[in-house]
Amino acid sequence: MKVIETIAALEALYPAKPSEPATIKVTDRLTPSYRAWIAASRFCIVSTVGPEGTDASPRGEDGPVALELDARTLAIPDWKGNNRLDTLRNIVRDGRVSLMFMVPGSMNVMRVNGTAVLTDDPALTGRFEHNGRNPKSVIVVTIREVYSQCARAVLRAGLWDRNDAEGLPSVGDMLRDVTGGAFDGATYDLEWGERAKDTLW
Repeated sequence: MKVIETIAALEALYPAKPSEPATIKVTDRLTPSYRAWIAASRFCIVSTVGPEGTDASPRGEDGPVALELDARTLAIPDWKGNNRLDTLRNIVRDGRVSLMFMVPGSMNVMRVNGTAVLTDDPALTGRFEHNGRNPKSVIVVTIREVYSQCARAVLRAGLWDRNDAEGLPSVGDMLRDVTGGAFDGATYDLEWGERAKDTLW
């Protein structure tokens, strides 16, 4: 396999300059249209980096997935998960973070790059109260750049026009596979629905 090892070699493959929209769309704060788009998003991917490598974690809400604190600051609650803490450990050790916001039905994506800190300040965790529960911590992101991503990738994938889930292995199937059959995946799948009802928040 031929490997591209230099920036010069990379740029030789892509000699055309970025279009004007591709460059002028980048800002260091939320514009009114970027603000409206992110406020409509209930789902984002949080990407971080740490000593063990990179991590990308899905985050979802039953309302806006991120709260705007000001034009340069977003807050994302950390609700119950698997307690691996990969994203949170990375943020504590290396604050670099990227966010990718998606809205079902929209072919565009919103991207945010910046730095993050983690807080358990009750004044902030309390702003995310849900049925009497608060997140244990909140990811606070300082925006370095925010911009829209064109629709080509979502259009190519037909992301919102199809359902390819039929016949896919369940999480129980996957757990059974990685343990060589030692894990009771069937019971895990059977109990997941009820367990999820009590552990979303």
